[in-house]
Amino acid sequence: MSCKKDEQPKLTIATAANMQFAMKEIIQTFEKETEIACEMVISSSGKLTALIKEGAPYDIFVSANMKYPNELYKSGFTLKQPEIYAYGKLVMWTMRKDIKLSFEILEDKHIKNIALANPKTAPYGFSAKEVLINKDIYHKIENKLVFGESVSQTNQFIASGVAEIGFTAKSVVMAPKIKDNNNWIDIDPDLYSPIAQGIVILINRKELLHKAKKFNEFLISSKGKEILNNFGYSVND
Repeated sequence: MSCKKDEQPKLTIATAANMQFAMKEIIQTFEKETEIACEMVISSSGKLTALIKEGAPYDIFVSANMKYPNELYKSGFTLKQPEIYAYGKLVMWTMRKDIKLSFEILEDKHIKNIALANPKTAPYGFSAKEVLINKDIYHKIENKLVFGESVSQTNQFIASGVAEIGFTAKSVVMAPKIKDNNNWIDIDPDLYSPIAQGIVILINRKELLHKAKKFNEFLISSKGKEILNNFGYSVND
């Protein structure tokens, strides 16, 4: 996603894939209020962390967990300690109207592919695996699992029908384009560890630090929280 003002360097926001749709709206609102031009780079939190360590010119990292922002903080890549901006929620999702979603259906012989993000690099994939283990069905359906590089690729597997069913972030199914045309259920939050999502300011480009601070402040402001809440995230008052 790009913005209008080309004469000034854009604030680059490295964004975990689960935040893709919410972040688009957050950026649009932030740009209107501040006239600070932004662009978004989307990938899994783990991959973005690796790119940041390699010197990618990002100004803000909006992660799907606290592990990776804390890792960057300890390694000296950030202005200050990360803070939690929201708690994510996990859902089971299908585009098939003939499928009644449940954990039992995952074992059905007619379900050939079940999508989730890579548990090693994508926090929502880790949570999905945690759910399947806690439901004691991971080993029963392991041969059906297809792994996306991020939540974004996982969504493509589900939306295209490559996977009949998948696990994704609630923020995805709450997106305006998808909201009225899908079949999903919430996953009991007791089945997975809380998905505390962190934001951190990076010190790559010192000339943009003041703009990065403004974005950080906006994300955790009442307006930012309202948008996050509309996309299914839990936010602290």
